[in-house]
Amino acid sequence: MKILDRYILKSFLITFTSVFVILFFIFVLQGIWLFISELAGKNLDFMVIIKFLVFYSPKIVPLVLPLSILLASIMTFGSFAENYEFAAMKSAGISLGRAMKALTVFIFLLSFAAFFFANNVIPKAEYKFINLRKDILQTKPAMAIAEGQFNTIGNSNIKVDKKSGENGELLEGVTMHVKSNQGFGNKTVIKAKSGELKSEEGSNILKLDLIDGYYYEDIYPKKYEEQHKMPFAKANFKKYRINIDLTNLNKSEQAGEIVNTNTMLNVNELNFTIDSLQTSFNKDVVSFTENISQGIEFGLKPKPVNNPGKFKSAEDILASLTIEEKNRVYESALNNISSTDFSIQTNKNDLFEKQKNINKHWIALHEKFVVAFSCLLMFFIGAPLGAIIRKGGLGLPIVFAVLIFITFHFINTFGKKVAQENGMPPFLGTWLSSFILTPLAVSLTYRATNDIGVMVNFDWITEPFQKLVNKIFNNNNEAEINDNDN
Repeated sequence: MKILDRYILKSFLITFTSVFVILFFIFVLQGIWLFISELAGKNLDFMVIIKFLVFYSPKIVPLVLPLSILLASIMTFGSFAENYEFAAMKSAGISLGRAMKALTVFIFLLSFAAFFFANNVIPKAEYKFINLRKDILQTKPAMAIAEGQFNTIGNSNIKVDKKSGENGELLEGVTMHVKSNQGFGNKTVIKAKSGELKSEEGSNILKLDLIDGYYYEDIYPKKYEEQHKMPFAKANFKKYRINIDLTNLNKSEQAGEIVNTNTMLNVNELNFTIDSLQTSFNKDVVSFTENISQGIEFGLKPKPVNNPGKFKSAEDILASLTIEEKNRVYESALNNISSTDFSIQTNKNDLFEKQKNINKHWIALHEKFVVAFSCLLMFFIGAPLGAIIRKGGLGLPIVFAVLIFITFHFINTFGKKVAQENGMPPFLGTWLSSFILTPLAVSLTYRATNDIGVMVNFDWITEPFQKLVNKIFNNNNEAEINDNDN
């Protein structure tokens, strides 16, 4: 390796390491803030908290790594251009492309390492993270519930007024909202004066015994004409046990967003799971279609009539019926339509949730490749941009880096959200930000390597601020001089 390559690589690595450590620490603090309700005041051992943060940290890397590469590239190459080191290289016959050669090889290797990390380390860390949270809840079940607020656990929202006992397992003033599996909101409400949380070692079930309370449940009638009556069931109880499946923690992430085991699988496992889920989904679609078709045919199947030859159409049959018979026919038809519509909506919601699950697995699969590509993308945006703006340090480079990365992250989040809701193919949703910013990377690299726009001066952005700061300092100095004279 030549002296120049070592110098450029060393300069980049020093900046990159510093930026990565700082950003990583900031995002870890953000994670602590997100999980503060689960960690604070729980009498957890110090080593448990350390494990909690260690298992959480790997999922931060795909977010921190591209931003660190982008900022380090802009700062390094901006400093070279600002100190006229690129001008010296050019006078020696060394182009910008040649100066980037060693770093390009390094970034390619770093991209492969990022893919390996996303494919192997993050799934295992996520698995251990979820199981650690489950183990904490088993040893300290009251940790799952905070006082005075609704806590989402699995398919229920639980609120308690007060906790007591050695581990906070004794509850007072319990309110539960149980969500419907069919997408109709909270169908069941349970209120109890007191309760007790129990758990057994090695079990995934958290037992909640409610004492002296009431049970309310909304009933969704199958007949359309009865829906406006809003029927419900009510019962009181002395003791009522609810089993909470702790494996539902796999469906709760720090921001409340529902995820599945897709975050704990590598590429091979994701491919196998997607194939199984898609096969099951296709079978469900065929089964649902056949059931609806058979139900419609059964509901529309006409009853035998006398002298069918004299009736030429359905209007003739209706004309031969009395008013009471017509009303019964209309009522039967409405009931069949309402039942069929209810079945269609229920199955539609079920199929939509299954499709979302498939989309999540596809997104998780593509994300592993996007992480690797984003490293290359950010380098080929940051390096030529730093050479063009000719500004190093922590001023203008941070502004450009933050703007570019926010744009990348926003488009990436938006695309994945739309793809998850089946608004676009998962491939397009996951790669959308890369597709949009790749032309920018190509354009900047072309302009920088061909000396197009390398001499563009961005002093017109920073100069007004510098003048304002100098003016303020000059006024302060003049005021101090006048005070001393007096």
